[in-house]
Amino acid sequence: MAIQGFDYKDFAQNLAQQAYELLPPDFNDDQKNYVANTLLNFSAVAGEALANDTQLNFNLDQAVMITQIIAEWSFHKSVDLIRSGIPRQYWDPIMQKIAYTIFEIAKNAFHLNLPQDQCLQVIEHHVKKTYVDCIVELKDKNLIDDELMQFAANQSNIDQMAQQQVEMEQAQIEEQAQIQAEQGYTEAQPLPQVEQVPVVQQQQQVPAEPQKDYKVLKLATLAMLFNRMRQEKVQTYLDKFNNRDADTVLRLMNVEHLDSKMDPKAIMQYLNEISENLPGGGINVDMAKEAVVERIRNVSQYFDKSQLEQNLRLERNKVRRFIFTAMEGEYLEIPPRVANIIATHLEDSV
Repeated sequence: MAIQGFDYKDFAQNLAQQAYELLPPDFNDDQKNYVANTLLNFSAVAGEALANDTQLNFNLDQAVMITQIIAEWSFHKSVDLIRSGIPRQYWDPIMQKIAYTIFEIAKNAFHLNLPQDQCLQVIEHHVKKTYVDCIVELKDKNLIDDELMQFAANQSNIDQMAQQQVEMEQAQIEEQAQIQAEQGYTEAQPLPQVEQVPVVQQQQQVPAEPQKDYKVLKLATLAMLFNRMRQEKVQTYLDKFNNRDADTVLRLMNVEHLDSKMDPKAIMQYLNEISENLPGGGINVDMAKEAVVERIRNVSQYFDKSQLEQNLRLERNKVRRFIFTAMEGEYLEIPPRVANIIATHLEDSV
């Protein structure tokens, strides 16, 4: 019985189109077409086999996931092959072995109902092992030399893409940091007004003039973040503030249980703004990460754990791991821009 709603041909075509936009700009048309067509063919073949399977009876979500995993790894390993210098005539046999490995390992893992993170880890292990084994086999048959084997085996497009993303974001942050350090943080970012301050007044008097409400809350949110960071980093950030705002932040950092004295939804709002705007505000990416963690910790109070797990059951494993890690106060390393999207999506579900 076909899987209802699983149009594997259309799905494979969409995956191929998306992949084409992510191809390395230095690839020529022939290389780009090879990657896109390889991904399309393997995705379509896998999708068809899953749709017509009468024994394992995968549901729609499982079929989509397995097909997408094959597409993603077909993309990365075909790029690796092109960059590897391995002669063209060996590409297809290697990719066929990799695709077959993914398909069989994924089917077994999902059929056994393994946790999604375990499924992905097992698949990644076997993909990398199959790729290297194929290259070593070429060397053993004297079809390539030892130097080419070593170079090809070390190709990893998935790691290179992640590193490029981090470097690009870091370069943008450093550029803007220099600009904002010269202009002054608060002067470069005019602050709008809000109607009220959701900060509870207490013994350490928090400035609360109506026209400064927004600014006070934003500084209080920064103080909350700074309390969770190393002192040397805090001082680096404070050096970018004017003296008055730096003094206010330091005073707020001494307020006991500051986060409990602030409206949780207001905190989420300002943490969202901080995590989105800090790269342009001259503050290091570490602080944006702290802001995302705090946003997730604040929104998680609106769910019990079982409810949250239910809401996240269809998310990719890394997304789920990132959220649950953030709930424990830690940042699972993913590009900050992706982290911000995850936090925003979680907030929108409240």
